[in-house]
Amino acid sequence: MNDHEIVDSSFSAIINAPLDKIDLPKWAFTLPEHEYQGASPAHVAAGFTTAPDGKRMSINVEVIGGSPMVQHYVETLGEKHHLVLESVSDVFTPTGRTTIHVLWELSVKALDDGRVEFTNHVRSRATEEHLAFLDRQGIPFEVFRAQRQPMSIAHNQGETPLFAASIERAALGN
Repeated sequence: MNDHEIVDSSFSAIINAPLDKIDLPKWAFTLPEHEYQGASPAHVAAGFTTAPDGKRMSINVEVIGGSPMVQHYVETLGEKHHLVLESVSDVFTPTGRTTIHVLWELSVKALDDGRVEFTNHVRSRATEEHLAFLDRQGIPFEVFRAQRQPMSIAHNQGETPLFAASIERAALGN
């Protein structure tokens, strides 16, 4: 873990669909809001747009540990079975607004003809803005990280099987 890493969390779940039916970018950039909301009680809203450079962007709103977050996920790798999204996410706390950097990586690999393993890997790190935000409040980064990690890990663990189920439904056309 580097000095500014908040969390590095990865969980996997089984999808009962053939690998060739799964298209992670298509799923991520057409995900209906009710499917996003159904993957976690912390999920508020999801939408899609483009970044200034024209890349696809997924906008997700969720509340983790009582702090609303607006994530601006820009596609940095968009292969059918491997998707990497990067965001400088806005975090709204009782003491003000700040940002954190989030890297969200989704991947699938075949287990057999009709099943794949889905992996949901989330990494976050403090931005310089966030470090200054903590410093102004006298909060050591290590204290913030220790408090944030369990909530972020629990969130990822809870949403992974529900995202897998949503990807399965999309792959099977349900």
